[in-house]
Amino acid sequence: MRIKKVFVVGAGTMGNGIAQVCAQAGYDVVMMDMNDEILREAVNSIKRSVEKLMEKGKVQGTVDDIVTRIRTTTDMQDGKEAEIVIEAVNEDLAIKRDIFCQLDDICLPHTILGSNTSSISITSIAGATTRPDKVVGIHFWNPVPIMRLVEIIKGLLTSEETIETALEFAHSLGKETIRVNKDVPGFAINRFNVVSTVEAIRLVEEGVATIEDIDKGARLGLGRPMGPFETSDLNGLDVGVNILQGLYEETGDPKFFPPLTMRQKVKAGQLGRKTRVGWYRYDENGNKIGPA
Repeated sequence: MRIKKVFVVGAGTMGNGIAQVCAQAGYDVVMMDMNDEILREAVNSIKRSVEKLMEKGKVQGTVDDIVTRIRTTTDMQDGKEAEIVIEAVNEDLAIKRDIFCQLDDICLPHTILGSNTSSISITSIAGATTRPDKVVGIHFWNPVPIMRLVEIIKGLLTSEETIETALEFAHSLGKETIRVNKDVPGFAINRFNVVSTVEAIRLVEEGVATIEDIDKGARLGLGRPMGPFETSDLNGLDVGVNILQGLYEETGDPKFFPPLTMRQKVKAGQLGRKTRVGWYRYDENGNKIGPA
């Protein structure tokens, strides 16, 4: 199946990043969210991101060339002509199932329904549709325009044709892929990555090392582009807690239980860059200015 049109549900950090890389690859994109204010901010974020990539010579053309390929909408019905959908909303199974139920009625019979979930069962999401063979996990990594990895996750009933199409689509975006053959909690990379974040938080709680030194050690000693606390702030502490809570509930394994400090920060509204305070503090442009 030739993909020409992409429908992205959710215009947050992940959604607008996905819309951006699709537009950069030449696809026509419709990006949907609940209100115009969210969509305006998403488009502005895309413009800033594209400008930075162009300054580094990583994207060709002009900002307008890319942004004009992205149309925004608040109407789910505008996904009816897309060959592939990528859902990128909050890590909440009930919300995702409701969206996929709607998409199942709206989209063409051959449309592939992808989810960018980082931890929720693809099989559970697919159960809200009449086409579980066409539901697949397409898990991008944050920040989407920079990170090269995409996990392609097979649900229990996902067809081989759907998997192959999703792999080809990700490659067309300039991404590298890994295939996850079993729909297990956390899939592949997050299954061990989140454990390292939990351990990092516990080391801070126990007074073993500071947030800054653990991040520095991860960058210099492990070759990570960002430390676990910097990454947590980028993704959102609320997102992290939801992922960990979901993994804990699915597996019953205490290693996934969200640490106390992380849960307290979420309750206090310290969610990371998007609230300008998380593990670190940030200025209005998202630049780190010191520990929280």
